[in-house]
Amino acid sequence: MMMPFKGKWDCYHIPLKAQYEGGYDIIMANKMMGLLPPDIIDKGWEKAIDMLSDNSLWNDCEKAIETALSRFEKKGIELPEKEYLYSILLANPDNAYTIMNEGYCGDGGIPGYIMAWLVPGEETIRCLPAALVHETNHNVRYQFVKWTNDITLGEILVSEGLAENYATTVFGEEFLGPWVTKTDKELFPLIKEIIYKGMDATGLDNITAYLYGDEMAEMQHYPKVGLPYCAGYATGYYLIRYYLEKTGTAIEDATILPAEDILGAVEEFWSTDTF
Repeated sequence: MMMPFKGKWDCYHIPLKAQYEGGYDIIMANKMMGLLPPDIIDKGWEKAIDMLSDNSLWNDCEKAIETALSRFEKKGIELPEKEYLYSILLANPDNAYTIMNEGYCGDGGIPGYIMAWLVPGEETIRCLPAALVHETNHNVRYQFVKWTNDITLGEILVSEGLAENYATTVFGEEFLGPWVTKTDKELFPLIKEIIYKGMDATGLDNITAYLYGDEMAEMQHYPKVGLPYCAGYATGYYLIRYYLEKTGTAIEDATILPAEDILGAVEEFWSTDTF
């Protein structure tokens, strides 16, 4: 199942097959990310498999991705990538990431590859097309902005903020993900203060707590910074919304801008009560 996405996994340096027994491979990586490992699927999954097999779900998701891509084309933004492979997979309901993300998640950071995984249910199926639009926005951005292993927190905030604003532009704010809606607004002044001080942090180990919160950072044995679940996602969402409202820039045009351009235009965001 993972072979068609080999180009994606190569970019992440994830081998499809471990070099030695018990070594790191795509199965181990997917388990960590919350995908359902093949070895635990049994008859109890029949209903979930039937729900995932519904053609209307796949059609809705494909239409969402096509709509997300076409909006850039209509703005005159020519996309270097011409072919896109996407898939929807089962999520492990017992995985901590799945639980925290309320049953659905996705990944679209490598151009040409888009995927999502979910615990099939009425709400996760309803939200999945919007999540795929979020991932498609990432897919477009990183056709124009070069991803590096020493990527900064500032770039990640901008990227996630653009993606979630793009999803709500297409589907409406009622489809905001839990990575935004779960943040307590009363904590936002403190959240902004902590995140602003860490804007130059680089590398997944150093930015995880800022973006995903201390709980996720602790699970991966990364440093904690005193932030709740996905505080960085919420900050990025409101930062980009502030930028779009202030500058009048179209979300499609903003998607391909360097993070420095966006952050430099909204420096006052950090000292306001905006949420």
